[in-house]
Amino acid sequence: MSLDCERKPEHPEETHTHTHTQGEHANSTQTERRSNPLPLAPPRCCETAELLAVPHNPLSSGSFISEEAESNPHLSQTELYLQACRALGVVPVSYYLRHLGASTLNLNHHGLGPLGAKALATALTDVRIAALELEDNFLLSEGTRYIVEMLKSNSSIQHLNLSSNHLRAAGAECVAKMLPDNVSLRSIRLSGSIRRHAPTHRECSPNNHRVKELDLSHNRFCGRGGEYLSQMLANNEGLETVDLSWNHLRMKGAVALSAGLKVNITLKHLDLSWNGFGNEGALALGEALKYNDTLVHLDLSHNRVTNEGARTLCRGLEINDTLRVLRVSVPAPSSVRKFHLEEQCNVLVDENFVQLLEVTCQEHPGLEVRYGGVGGFIAKKPPKRPDPMKVIQDYLDERKLRLWDFFRNIDKDGTMRVPVSDFRKAVQQSSIPLDRYQIEELIQKLDKERTGSERLQHALMRAANSTASGWHSGSAGSAGT
Repeated sequence: MSLDCERKPEHPEETHTHTHTQGEHANSTQTERRSNPLPLAPPRCCETAELLAVPHNPLSSGSFISEEAESNPHLSQTELYLQACRALGVVPVSYYLRHLGASTLNLNHHGLGPLGAKALATALTDVRIAALELEDNFLLSEGTRYIVEMLKSNSSIQHLNLSSNHLRAAGAECVAKMLPDNVSLRSIRLSGSIRRHAPTHRECSPNNHRVKELDLSHNRFCGRGGEYLSQMLANNEGLETVDLSWNHLRMKGAVALSAGLKVNITLKHLDLSWNGFGNEGALALGEALKYNDTLVHLDLSHNRVTNEGARTLCRGLEINDTLRVLRVSVPAPSSVRKFHLEEQCNVLVDENFVQLLEVTCQEHPGLEVRYGGVGGFIAKKPPKRPDPMKVIQDYLDERKLRLWDFFRNIDKDGTMRVPVSDFRKAVQQSSIPLDRYQIEELIQKLDKERTGSERLQHALMRAANSTASGWHSGSAGSAGT
């Protein structure tokens, strides 16, 4: 594409004069080159300089769209994009051209760069799409400005992913300033885009009640960033899901964040995993749980929380009535002892945890806790309990039931495999006189390989052989068929 900035002559006489002038200029240029071994760079065309500039309005019609595009507002989306790419000197993204009309535009890892983002933003101004994925495109703050300017006009995009684009503080501030004027965005992902730059309240807080999900993970905000994030949680009245994992908040950041969590009235899901805040941070979050009445899912895993920190969290749970899922990993020096309030987990807890859970469940009957089993060191020798399989067999004999029928009722789909969590729940809901410790002992016998599920036929045969002296032969025989 040729760019001509010279004035065309109005009279033929000017053409002759202009040509003569060009010849003289060429001769003088050759003389200069002989005297100077380094060639002089040609003067940049005025329009080319305008293309590379970042104007106040990056997507204004005069910035780089040709006169043909301005005079023809009915250019197709393809023509508009290709023309912008030619004007900016960037290679068009063929994937985009092949997926015109799709509700989700996924351009992750395409290496757009700032100018590629500018060309794309020009084509998307009036296009209806629901989700725009631009992760890992090295947009920088400059490219972010073009996308943000487009979002002021596009009212259809609901999900925006700008993760891993080196936005830094300037780019994040551009996004924050755009949000009050945007009416469509519901989800924003800025993971790994503001790294090592502690955000201010204005930069990290979406001042828009329509935004429901915000991902700020992997940004290394550290303790100071936690103070600004606390202000975000305290003042925002729209966010329901926030991911702040891998931000190096440490103890100072967690304590500050807890203050905002106390007064938040909308947040339902919060991920604070991998922030290393330790027992002090767990203590502060446990206090926040006493006041927060909206949070239903909280992830605190991998934060160096020991049994002491877990107990402080449990004190907060004694008062909290809304939290349904809490993830916490508890390391120990000689063995790994964890507890999880999550489905299909395979982590271990100690007997003290089981006893505390018994008391808590009596006060909160609706609380459901799932964990892999009981292990680790026990402070004192536990009292001797009857074999759980013997207890089940005696219970069934009194009611003239078979052991095989009991397990078949649990195996609803007839696959002979039952998840550990389903088996535990079924036994707890029955009237069999087993406490939690006996249930875990039974699970360990049936699922020795820790697979999370077990073939009932083989498990029953093993259990039957181990306690055959206390069983009736008829029941043992039915269990092995």
